[in-house]
Order: sequence, then C-alpha cells, then structure tokens
Amino acid sequence: MSDIAAIDFFTVPTATFRILHVHVVLQHNRRMAIHYDVTAQPTASWTAQQVIDAFPDDDAPRFLIRDRDRIYGSPFGDRIANMGIEEIATPPTLSLAQRSSGARDRFDS
Repeated sequence: MSDIAAIDFFTVPTATFRILHVHVVLQHNRRMAIHYDVTAQPTASWTAQQVIDAFPDDDAPRFLIRDRDRIYGSPFGDRIANMGIEEIATPPTLSLAQRSSGARDRFDS
C-alpha cells in the first residue's frame, strides 16, 4: 500500500435536481481511485466509515491528505487517529496562494 492517500468530495446533480455527494479515496503511488461512495447527506461518521472501508485489514496509508471541509469533524479525526493515519490538511489559503502566484507570473513576463 502507498504511504500517501488523498480524500475529497464532489457533487453530482441528478435528473430530478437532487444533489448527491461523492466521496473518493485516491492512492498516490498508482494515481488511481481505490474507493468511492455516494450519499445525499454526508456526515463525519459516514466519512470516517468510508476511510475504514477503503483500507481494510491494516492496509491504511501513513498519511491522508484532505481539505479543511467541516465534514471532517471529530468523529472522523478520532477514527483516523485510531487507524494510525496522520492527517495532512491542505492550507486554508491555497486558492489565494495560487491566485497571487498566477498574478506574479503575469507581471514578471
């Protein structure tokens, strides 16, 4: 198993205008999705269960990259810690950092 995995959500609108939330777990060494599930109402407990389902039999990565979404609450953090996984949250100002570097690149040329 890879030492690094990443998790994230994306939304999918249905034909009846409902919004579904898709949770995906990516394995970095192979750059592939190893687990996904869909729900209409994601919770921290449900999200934690998805990580447990993605890494059965002590096959958990050493690091788990995630964003700072509120869905990753204390039930999620507790479960991840019990699995021996270290959470790495992306910087809160990542989009600002990307915008400012893009602006700097335009002015440097």
